[in-house]
Formats: sequence, C-alpha cells, structure tokens
Amino acid sequence: MSSISVINPGILTTIQDSGRYGYQELGIPVSGVMDDYNYRLANILVGNDLDEAVFETTYFGPMIKFNEDLIIAITGADMSAKIDGVDAPMFETIKVKAGQTLQFGKLKEGIRGYIAFGGKIDVPVVNGSKSTHIKTKMGGIDGRALKAKDEIKIIKNKNKTMRRIPEKYIPHISRFNILRVVLGPQDDYFTEKGINDLFRSGGYQVTKDFDRMGIRLKGTAIERKETADIISDGTNFGSIQVPANGQPIILVADRQTTGGYTKIGTVITPDLPKLAQMSFLDKVLFDEVSIEEAEQATREYKTNFEKIKEESII
Repeated sequence: MSSISVINPGILTTIQDSGRYGYQELGIPVSGVMDDYNYRLANILVGNDLDEAVFETTYFGPMIKFNEDLIIAITGADMSAKIDGVDAPMFETIKVKAGQTLQFGKLKEGIRGYIAFGGKIDVPVVNGSKSTHIKTKMGGIDGRALKAKDEIKIIKNKNKTMRRIPEKYIPHISRFNILRVVLGPQDDYFTEKGINDLFRSGGYQVTKDFDRMGIRLKGTAIERKETADIISDGTNFGSIQVPANGQPIILVADRQTTGGYTKIGTVITPDLPKLAQMSFLDKVLFDEVSIEEAEQATREYKTNFEKIKEESII
C-alpha cells in the first residue's frame, strides 16, 4: 500500500476510469474519462489494467506529494509537469521517491491531462466504476473533485517494466480537428440542405459553453423539416444534438442519460479523444462515414493498444 497527499488540487482534478455502464435506464450517467486514448496510454505505462482509474486534470494540474516510492505516468495535455522543480517527462514511466512532489505549471497545449499510478486508486467502486460525477455526487472521493489535504491510498502493483510510448503513437493535439460522423438516429428529421451543411458549410467553432457534459458549437444553422423536439431517448458519448436554433451540441462523458432534441449523427469512437482537448474558438469539420467504416476504425483503435503495449518496452 502506498499513498499520496494533495497539496493543491489544481483547477479541476477528478478520479475517472472507463465509465459507469449499464445504469442509464436508471438515470445514472456513464461519466468516465474524456480522453480515452491518453487515459489508456497512461495505464499502459504503469502496468495497470487499461480500465484502472486515474487522475483527470483540467487546465492546471494538482500538486501532490508521494509518501512512498511509486511509479507514475503523465499523458494528455502538456501542463509543464515538474518533480521537485525538475521537468518531468510525458508519455513514459517515471519512478518517484518518497517525499518527492509533482506539480504543474504553464499549459502549453490541450486542456485535459492524465496521471496514472502503478496500482489501484483505493476509492469505493460505485455501480461498477470509480468515476467521479460531480452533479450527482457519485464516485471518486465523495463524488467531488480533489481538494487540498486529501490523502489517497494506492494499492501498488508489482510492475517493474519501464516503458516509453513510441513517437508514432503519441497523439497530436490540434485546435482544428476533422471528426468522423455516422448519421442518425434522427437524420430523417433534417432537410437535405441541413445534412449537407453539417458536412460542407465550412465547419463549426467551439463556443464558451463546453464542459464534461457537452460542447456547444457555432456555425451554419442546421435546417430541419419540422420540430427540433422528439420523445426523449438514449444518448451516447459523441451524440450530436440539434436544438431549435440549429446549432449543434456534442454530448460527452457526463452527458444526461436521455435527450429530447433530434440527434443528426454520432462522432465515432476513435475521434472522441480529440474533443477532450478542444476549447473556446477551436474548430471542427465533420466527415460522414458509414456504419461499416466506423466499426472498422473502432476495431483498429481498440486492438492498437496491444501493439502499443508491446512496442513501448524500453
């Protein structure tokens, strides 16, 4: 058993894992990490199960002190990580000693980072997940973000393998992204012009209204045939809702379980991590793909982690 002490929690640091699945019918959101790719890279680096919980940081990371020797990994947004004042590497296994302190500085790119620890974060499993959902006060530490003076236990694993993610697998964070989309389930509610505008009107900008629940976009209004309202049905990570003003909203990790706005399409799984790193005035273009193309891309995305694990050993 090891432990870490939180000196400064950062702007928004929460405990997240792959999500709380199987409870949407009861009104319980899935939650989980925003950037699945960087999350899994972090767990690969410390020898964890790929679904183990991590710290998700936002804009400015925490300051934490290590009370015992431990291995860690930092991925995602570059927040100028330092250990005892010395630059800490990203995308590789790091050995930290008891008494050392990890802290973060200037944000260089992206907005969400991930800190994985060599072992299991010792917090309760609630409905199959350790993920924090702040609005319902569920998961993590009492359903809240980290705060100063928190002490968190880590059940250490036996991993001794040092790893570094090969350059070809390190994600490029961009303020302009092309997101592949499968139409539906309510694409028949929109005119041909509306669907054409989604893909060919020049793209959409991220507005100031974005968080772990949804990302509001601004651009050419998407024309519908009649109403924007439907009988509420289930939502997915990546669902593109179109309310009455015609401006799309992409639903993300902490989305509501159901929604009453028409959904014109869904961003495919491999492109969802791009959304996690986007902020105000960043731009997206949508690219239509078939269900078959989406399935193939998702299979490749998921099987790629085994290649990364094999090729990352130093």
